[in-house]
Amino acid sequence: MVGAGVRPRLTMPRYDEYDVESYDRPRRHTRPRTKDRPSHADAVEGHVVTVDRGRYTALVDGRTVTAMKSRPLGRKGVVVGDVVRLVGDVSGEEGSLARIVEVAERRTALRRSADDLDPVERVVVANAEQLVVVAATADPEPQPRLIDRALVAAYDAGLDPLLCVTKADLADPETLLSTYRPLGVPYVVTERGRDLAPVRERLRGRVSVLLGSSGVGKSTLVNALVPGSDRAIGHVNAVTGRGRHTSTSALMLALPDGGWIVDTPGIRSFGLAHVRPAQLIGAFPDLDALTGECPRGCTHGAGEPECGLDDAVLDGRTEPERVDSFRRLLASRDTA
Repeated sequence: MVGAGVRPRLTMPRYDEYDVESYDRPRRHTRPRTKDRPSHADAVEGHVVTVDRGRYTALVDGRTVTAMKSRPLGRKGVVVGDVVRLVGDVSGEEGSLARIVEVAERRTALRRSADDLDPVERVVVANAEQLVVVAATADPEPQPRLIDRALVAAYDAGLDPLLCVTKADLADPETLLSTYRPLGVPYVVTERGRDLAPVRERLRGRVSVLLGSSGVGKSTLVNALVPGSDRAIGHVNAVTGRGRHTSTSALMLALPDGGWIVDTPGIRSFGLAHVRPAQLIGAFPDLDALTGECPRGCTHGAGEPECGLDDAVLDGRTEPERVDSFRRLLASRDTA
């Protein structure tokens, strides 16, 4: 009972409406009654293309199959991009329901946490190869801090980053591109009504995740790349400068020229509690090689005493702009 004059403590929910885990909690007492597990020799392979409120849509031999997760999987999550084995009704007919009984080992996993203090990692997409960070030159204004954090997540997951700058007809994209050029981040620039051949070339034959804040033109880009996908397009609020969420769940789509893209809901934050400095600098082999003489426990950030990166800048073994850019990424872990 709360005493007079004392406000009850309010806690933020661990999961938001876009987290698969919020619909993915097994009931209590789900332990099998016997140790003899079925072999599921008749299981078929499928690829999860979307998840919606505890139901999974998978492609099985070109058919769209609706499935649920079997109890023996327990708390093991299933996300878009997972390769799974299914049993039951895999006909894909209306009203049919299959069961996911196994999740294959993931080659890569793009992760995030709810915030920088939350130690719980959430897998956003599995088995992707490339993270496409979509940012607009204007309407809404670019958010370098959010872009930095998305790049950190890409490097941590072992994904190749690609910066896609949209709405180049509204402002000069060079202002944004110059910020990331020292890091060697590849980029493409688009504007409404122009040819998307450079973007298609970067995506062809690969599994790419599109990530960006609401209103940057991500759904417009998806609709142009995959005709008939009909992703809802939102608008930017003229007062707040923010876009409205139009995609509420991640969706994996096949590209006409080969490859796949995963469209994700617009983001406003990207927790990086799971990323450690040693993991991040490992994505930059040239800088990592300069830290051999760093004191034990050095984070390689600005102000670290006797950091090898500072020595390398002083004697000309690396460019100061590259070190500054790396340290900006490193600092983004501590600033939401």
